[in-house]
Amino acid sequence: MVPVSFPVNFGAPLDFAGEELVLMKSNALYWPRERALLVADLHLEKGSWYAKQGQMLPPYDSRETLERVADSVKATGARRVITLGDNFHDSEGTSRLDPYAAGMLESLTRALDWVWITGNHDEEMHRSFGATLVDEMEIGGITLRHEAKRGETRAELSGHYHPKMRVKVRDRHIARPCGVVSRSPQSEDRMILPAFGAYTGGMDAGSPEILKALGPASQIDAVLPAKGKLVTFPLYRAAA
Repeated sequence: MVPVSFPVNFGAPLDFAGEELVLMKSNALYWPRERALLVADLHLEKGSWYAKQGQMLPPYDSRETLERVADSVKATGARRVITLGDNFHDSEGTSRLDPYAAGMLESLTRALDWVWITGNHDEEMHRSFGATLVDEMEIGGITLRHEAKRGETRAELSGHYHPKMRVKVRDRHIARPCGVVSRSPQSEDRMILPAFGAYTGGMDAGSPEILKALGPASQIDAVLPAKGKLVTFPLYRAAA
């Protein structure tokens, strides 16, 4: 396991499948040993997709999302970026990027070892921007894919569900994107990453869909970084 040191406002260390990862405040996951930044559910060009349906939203979501990717790369010194699917809101979104956002993306893919893992929203991406395009991949015994595979026994990192944790703080209800981690003696660790994109909503971290996707497991927790530490909220515990 690689020791990780970072500023308090950077994120929090996460022990996962024998690796020390960092769950960042930006909702990215950094893998120090691989110098890899993992991001799930960018949903680029979601704003322009809604515009096509007649619902007008500010058309700058792709720029904001890519700027946040660039900031996370700069903060970590990552050499690789691996996306975990639903990179664009639809397969034709690659053709709707405005020239400024397209230039940002091309600069990032030229400077980094960039891998797109496709998802259900963009199974047939029409353009890769010079990056590698795959359905799923494995690094160091950890499978990276878009949607968690129920019953998977190997270590797995995925996205798709946009988990959020809803907590009450000083009479205020706050919803924050979070990761969800399952652990079991019978299988390796598995995790659903928070959604990264600017226009991504969220599903309650304890929803039946998420618990089912990560099962069977002995425990499932929502995790998020706070002041340099990983805060854990139990979602499921198997009966003793």
